[in-house]
Amino acid sequence: MDIHLYNTATRSKELFAPLDPENVRMYVCGPTVYDRAHLGNARPVLVFDILYRLLKTQYPRVTYVRNFTDVDDKINARAAESGRSIGDITAETSQWFLDDMGAIGALEPDHMPRATAYIAEMVEMIEGLIEGGFAYAKEGHVLFRVREYDRYGKLSGRSVDDMIAGARVEVAPYKEDPMDFVLWKPSDAQTPGWDSPWGRGRPGWHIECSAMAKALLGDKFDIHGGGNDLMFPHHENEIAQSCCANGTDRMASVWMHNEMLQVEGKKMSKSLGNFFTVRDLLEQGVPGEVIRFVMLSTHYRKPMDWTEKKREEAMGHLSKYQTLQRQLLNEYPELKSKDNVVDSEVIEALASDLNTPLALTRLHKLAAEAMSPKQFGLQAASGFLASLEFLGFGKLNVQSMRTDRAIRSAIDTVSIVNGLVEKLSEARKAKDFGTADTIRDELVAAGLIIRTTKEGVDWQQGPNFDATKLEGL
Repeated sequence: MDIHLYNTATRSKELFAPLDPENVRMYVCGPTVYDRAHLGNARPVLVFDILYRLLKTQYPRVTYVRNFTDVDDKINARAAESGRSIGDITAETSQWFLDDMGAIGALEPDHMPRATAYIAEMVEMIEGLIEGGFAYAKEGHVLFRVREYDRYGKLSGRSVDDMIAGARVEVAPYKEDPMDFVLWKPSDAQTPGWDSPWGRGRPGWHIECSAMAKALLGDKFDIHGGGNDLMFPHHENEIAQSCCANGTDRMASVWMHNEMLQVEGKKMSKSLGNFFTVRDLLEQGVPGEVIRFVMLSTHYRKPMDWTEKKREEAMGHLSKYQTLQRQLLNEYPELKSKDNVVDSEVIEALASDLNTPLALTRLHKLAAEAMSPKQFGLQAASGFLASLEFLGFGKLNVQSMRTDRAIRSAIDTVSIVNGLVEKLSEARKAKDFGTADTIRDELVAAGLIIRTTKEGVDWQQGPNFDATKLEGL
């Protein structure tokens, strides 16, 4: 089946034609590991997880690389403020990332290189850029000469002159040109560093991905992905230094970028109080499959808005799918061992630039057909089960999570009511009957039955109890 993908480099949807059909190669920029992954970090992971799954249905081998940036000034700052070693921090946060992404159903890539394991390759690439006249060393720094690469800015659609005109930053004295960017920088005694021809130092961010991609995928490969916030300057700089170092006309054939994430229509930020991590949601009782479903409900090239309504809708769909999945496997044991085939329309939807909303719509229709196997045959049931698995929902456990949340909610409700009843009792003892009557009226309005006896105040839920009416009391 033909796959068509939107290529940021050409601003068009193109037929995907791998350089080597026997081994499709894909690189995706991974996290800088110094803290928990926030919800926005999960979006590119899920987008390219779906692409990875799709490619594996069409090609005999797919090599997927996603890196860890484990040398960075943010990591250095976290180590300084916490008193912990950089190695401890990056080891712990890398595992956090893998655990959290696993919880939302993401497959692990074939290679997950750490930047610190490829310092020698970075130094070698930088040396080649200097020899070719594309870079220069000054004051312990090595910088890339942007104007030596005439296609700089093509990916992001910017011109170098316009970028300089719009800049409002002080130019470092060691730069020949304001647009030149750092390939290597010096390290002091407190900062991680490695010996190099330019003194003890550490790599710039951009050179890391170029060196790791070359080492694991070659001078040119098929797909490079990441969030659209990386398009400039990170991906632009990757292209420039890779093409100049490797003597190629391109780094990747297809560049793919996902849009950003919002929460209830607003940009996620700590200042707005709507910033949360994947782990926050998981610990609040939101199943990883629900996070995955909500993410995939929006096309990757559109802004994704996380809302409470979408979360509830996803929970409803997945609860029904889980019940159906268990019923089918119980009633038709042969489906457990059967080589179930993913529905062709699900594959077709994804082959059209990863149209995950359409794939989920098809999954919903398959579920409806699978509920009536006598009418549609076991083929419908088989297709539903295979497609559910393929999209990353094969091990659903949302009902138990929903039950846990219901139990916690009930416990919270009892705690709230007990607190209000205690206030009612205290008001009566203090002969503050006005306050006592107000609290009693509010509890009754919420559907509680209140009984006052010599022993105190007792309560029970009435048939029309509404816990939401307790909010704010």
